[in-house]
Amino acid sequence: MKDKIAIWQQNVNKSPTCQHNLLSNNELAHLDIDIIALQEPAINAFNLSIASKDWTPVYPTTHGKDPEKISRSLILVRSHISSDSWNQIDFPSSDVTVIQLNGNWGKLTIFNIYNDGNHNDTINLLSKYHRENSTARRPETERSTEHIMC
Repeated sequence: MKDKIAIWQQNVNKSPTCQHNLLSNNELAHLDIDIIALQEPAINAFNLSIASKDWTPVYPTTHGKDPEKISRSLILVRSHISSDSWNQIDFPSSDVTVIQLNGNWGKLTIFNIYNDGNHNDTINLLSKYHRENSTARRPETERSTEHIMC
């Protein structure tokens, strides 16, 4: 795992054209982007999103459990990042996708969040998650643990 991680965040407003253009041009490769955090990704009739061989899609852990609830968050991990260096973290919402990267520098947890402006459900779940997980103290010998919320 490299020492610097570059993240691209974008709301594609469920547009297959926008998402396809973003993933198929070379601009993100030119910018050396490692992680894409999409809000309102384009989801097709097979309940899948647009991706390419260069990206590993990570859906919310609730994705597909309720066919009526469309996932509004998606993380794409660049294929050059070894799958041994990251894992998905369970989160009880189709509006939040969470992964954790592990490197010599420690752990980095990335939350990709779609926040629905009509209610506070996602904020409440994030607050609960933070309360429940911040009480765990790490030993002084453990490496740094950082969080990014997109």
